[in-house]
Amino acid sequence: MRKLLLVLMTLCVPITAAQATPPDQILDNMQQFGFNYFWNEANPSNGMIRDRNAPGSLCSIAAVGFGLSAICIGIDHGWITRAQGASRIQTTLNSFWTLPQGPAASGTIGYNGFFYHFLDMNTGLRGGGSELSDIDTALLLAGILDCKQYFNGADPTETSIRTLADQIYQRVDWTFFRNTSLQGLMIQWKPENGFNTAVWKGYNEMMIMYLLAIGSPTHPIPGTDWNTYTSGYVYGTQFGQTYVQYGALFTHQYSHCWIDFRNKRDAYMAMPIHGPSDYFQNSRKATLAQQAYCIANPGPKGAGFPDPAGYSATLWGLTAGDDPASFYAAHGAPGPGTFDNGTINPTAVFGSLPFAADICVPTIQNIFDGYPALWGTYGLKDGFNLSRSPDWYDTDFLGIDEGPIVMMIENYRSGSVWQRFMQNTDVQNGMNAAGFVSVVGVDDHTPPSTGQVELRSSPNPFTTQTTIRFDLPQAGRVRLTVHDVTGREVARLLDGWVDAGHHFATLRADHLPSGVYWYHLDTGKSRSEIRGVLMR
Repeated sequence: MRKLLLVLMTLCVPITAAQATPPDQILDNMQQFGFNYFWNEANPSNGMIRDRNAPGSLCSIAAVGFGLSAICIGIDHGWITRAQGASRIQTTLNSFWTLPQGPAASGTIGYNGFFYHFLDMNTGLRGGGSELSDIDTALLLAGILDCKQYFNGADPTETSIRTLADQIYQRVDWTFFRNTSLQGLMIQWKPENGFNTAVWKGYNEMMIMYLLAIGSPTHPIPGTDWNTYTSGYVYGTQFGQTYVQYGALFTHQYSHCWIDFRNKRDAYMAMPIHGPSDYFQNSRKATLAQQAYCIANPGPKGAGFPDPAGYSATLWGLTAGDDPASFYAAHGAPGPGTFDNGTINPTAVFGSLPFAADICVPTIQNIFDGYPALWGTYGLKDGFNLSRSPDWYDTDFLGIDEGPIVMMIENYRSGSVWQRFMQNTDVQNGMNAAGFVSVVGVDDHTPPSTGQVELRSSPNPFTTQTTIRFDLPQAGRVRLTVHDVTGREVARLLDGWVDAGHHFATLRADHLPSGVYWYHLDTGKSRSEIRGVLMR
């Protein structure tokens, strides 16, 4: 408690530019505060977690999924004991296994293994007339399966967690939600009027849902349904980035909270016309494109709101979240689903840390230090909007936004969630059946855009050292850095004034483990990057 009070006191002291909070301290604080949300905003008697920290809030099953993984992270950091975490998780899973299921409009938690989007915090039964949700069930299941991997002990509680996890996942009848003629998963079901028969397709957060459905050991859908999902993709170039697009960043983050897509390609991503690339790199490109969009669009956001939004290279982050105009909205840009009214939701930046730490960390530092009105019990509140007069600041924290903050900080720093979740046999089977293959190598060469300096490296792959070359059209300050797949800088090869002409630098890999690395060249006027592979 003393440590927590000291941290809260720190948050209440104004910070000048000269006293910028160290990034590691920000990440430490935000991760622990996010964990506290899931621990404190839960009903300990049944494990239900509030959608938001507001009086009368219902339980969001997606928030429960994020919260289950957050508890595992909390144990690893020593915020609770393993026994405390196991007890809470066993209680939660027992509720989702034992509470009644059926087609009735009330008195049930779900139907055919699926769960209603929102549940009563006390009874655990359907709340607010909400829909039976396949995607929110999938996010809940992801947290449940993560717990199965985490709690691998032989004691009765941990054994029970694994048994309950299998029972809950294997009960889900994915074929109930499948539209056989459209060959995909339908959007929702309600006991009052049945299905919305449209199917989920086009890039969004549904990747994890399709993969869990395809990998089900009891009621799977065909692996070919993955092709239905990808058939709706919009692929093209936005602000210098060529990628599968959607505006709101949460669509590029939710599935990645659990699934490690690095160096794994499905048939779509393996096509030469698409890179080839992978979904990890796709999320990086989406993040870079959004930052570039915000830099280019910092002004007012509509009639009646003359103040500029104030976006910059270190002030951006458009995703689903609270909003001064419509309570909750899916903010995002560029690409399909673009909606920008000046609202920034900080979870957007934290959720992209593993993909683009080079631009996310400075932005996090700026938001944390520069906007103290955002600070509160669980870290940074859900959103703010500087284009309103007066500036608008949210009052709430949301579970589905706290989740990516906690999890993606962990994946950025240790990759521990990815490491254990990817060991799950059903997850592996789902990815295999959907056509994913693991690859070792680099993306095909893509010509640099106009004004961009081209990087080349040889040999690639390499075993001990490689040479990185570039031609600088005019003299200037240059920084050439090497980053691992989590975005961490592992080497700085050049950092200073360089004359125009041909240049090279040698990366010696004596201290580096095998894996994929990114070489970043920043000239102040352009940023270039290429990928290299170290194979020992």
